[in-house]
Amino acid sequence: MQSVKLNNGVEMPLVGLGTFKVRGYEVVHQTLDSALGHGYRSFDTAGVYQNEADIGRALKELLPKHGLSRHDIFITSKLAPRDHGPEAEAGCLRSLEALDCEYLDLYLIHWPGKQGWKSEDPRNPECRQQSWEAMESLYRHGKFRAIGVSNYTVGHLQELLTQCQVKPAVLQVEYHPRLVQSELLAFCSESGFHLQAYSSLGTGCLVTEPKVKGLADSLGKTPAQVLLRWALQQGIGVIPKSTNPERIAQNARLFDFRLAEEDMELLSGLHSDTRYCWDPRAVV
Repeated sequence: MQSVKLNNGVEMPLVGLGTFKVRGYEVVHQTLDSALGHGYRSFDTAGVYQNEADIGRALKELLPKHGLSRHDIFITSKLAPRDHGPEAEAGCLRSLEALDCEYLDLYLIHWPGKQGWKSEDPRNPECRQQSWEAMESLYRHGKFRAIGVSNYTVGHLQELLTQCQVKPAVLQVEYHPRLVQSELLAFCSESGFHLQAYSSLGTGCLVTEPKVKGLADSLGKTPAQVLLRWALQQGIGVIPKSTNPERIAQNARLFDFRLAEEDMELLSGLHSDTRYCWDPRAVV
């Protein structure tokens, strides 16, 4: 499994396991067991996923089975939008407690607005700043090895850069061939942030796209592998989610082939500014 060096020197695997909607201890345990067996060393969760405690418990049981220790894996979690602002430190500490970890490898602000507030609420910028300052403090105290943001626009990032003392290491956003966020990727590259994609498969819609299927068939790969490889070749990290052992294994096998330039262009040509998840652009 290849990795990327973040702007603070921390090494982060380029491929991780997403755990959105992976709930229930048995399901979590079986999924993580399969993932660890197939070489995954990075696991992505969040306060709002309601599975942090199960993930923490499962990893404690599974790491010895796979001959691993806490230092061999990379755990990411995220601040719940309800905890934005003055409650941020408490929200961060809840994630640490639930995952039963002395530190997390990466912690992100999950959303640029506070839960229950309208997108245009003028208090959102101050809320973001308070959350970031709380995360900076925990970063300095060794509770987080790296900090970053999720679902931020270029405008949100520019605002953060005028205020922060610790630059964000990672931006996690929706990114796939139907949502090629070129401006955002370029800004991250220029600013030294690593861009990590979620919903690389378009919440499953893209694996049945005829051009994706045709390309996958010609390469002897799955549509998911082609979509994930497309991101990796742009320097973008991926966190595919699956509870199916076969798909978990397939989604990790991304480094034994390359897409030709014309294949990359074919996939990028599917761009239609389609979002399958959330649109943060209205959040002031």
